[in-house]
Amino acid sequence: MVKPAKFAHVVYQTRRYEEMLAWYCKVFEAEIVHQDPALAFLTYDDEHHRFAFANLDLLKSDGKDPDDRGTIGVNHVAYTYADLGALLETYLRLKDEGIKPYWSIHHGITLSNYYRDPDGNRMEFQIDVEENYMASEVFAANPIGVDVDMDALVIRWRAGGDPLDLIKMPDGPMAPIPALHGMT
Repeated sequence: MVKPAKFAHVVYQTRRYEEMLAWYCKVFEAEIVHQDPALAFLTYDDEHHRFAFANLDLLKSDGKDPDDRGTIGVNHVAYTYADLGALLETYLRLKDEGIKPYWSIHHGITLSNYYRDPDGNRMEFQIDVEENYMASEVFAANPIGVDVDMDALVIRWRAGGDPLDLIKMPDGPMAPIPALHGMT
């Protein structure tokens, strides 16, 4: 069985955005890699980000209730797989067990599948794609990413597609965040 290579990051949802950033910078001696009014990414080592923060006062849900901005606390934890093959083998194994991701997305910096456990806890299974992507103007313009069809990617992978081509950021619009309770 393919297993994650490492623990990657945790994402928090907060209504104390600036206060949380200051606290994590101070406590972990972390640096802010990217920050805009809605999202921030921090790291304390050579990983592209160890923490991400979603500002619930700015992020809206699916539009059904403008006050439903999600619950404060951990949004998800992320695990990095060694390579595209490991990520896709895990996707296929879980799919065969009836466990499907609620979101498959190319964030530019990672290619990711998001899952919920039986209690609704969310996790991201990812591979790193482009190390310096967060520093780019492209990331600043689209910090969420582009939706991905994992089954189509599996077909290309099984057909012997070039792994470097398979992990390229696809063209497309910024993906909608699946109801804020399941966001990135």
